[in-house]
Amino acid sequence: MVRSKQTSRRRQSGTLSGAVSSTSASPAAQRRPVVAPRRRRRMRPGEKALKEIRAYQSSTDLLLRRLPFARLVREIQQGMTRQAYRWQGTAILALQEAAEAHLVSLFEDANLCAIHGKRVTIFPKDMQLARRIRGVERA
Repeated sequence: MVRSKQTSRRRQSGTLSGAVSSTSASPAAQRRPVVAPRRRRRMRPGEKALKEIRAYQSSTDLLLRRLPFARLVREIQQGMTRQAYRWQGTAILALQEAAEAHLVSLFEDANLCAIHGKRVTIFPKDMQLARRIRGVERA
């Protein structure tokens, strides 16, 4: 006889092998109480942004994905030297840590410039002013 895979069968109305027992449970016990689905709590404007800010401030993870950053580094390096270099993973990781720290501090300074201008939104002129105050020259 050939072995074949056995599949489980669905139970019919909660009883074994189709046997109907009328004394096992009363009709009131068989009915489930109707529970209304919970409505999702709606956040106030700005509440989600503050939650994201707290999450990013408490985490130590990198903000940019590693592989796209590594591709960008290799692309810039090849554009400058026309020669294929090999990069260690730790070297790219150190470069990414430094780049992210620089960008975060630049955004912090730009945010201070925007607040000084009595605004909440960072404009390009805030970034330019922050770079100018820092003394970063254009490339």
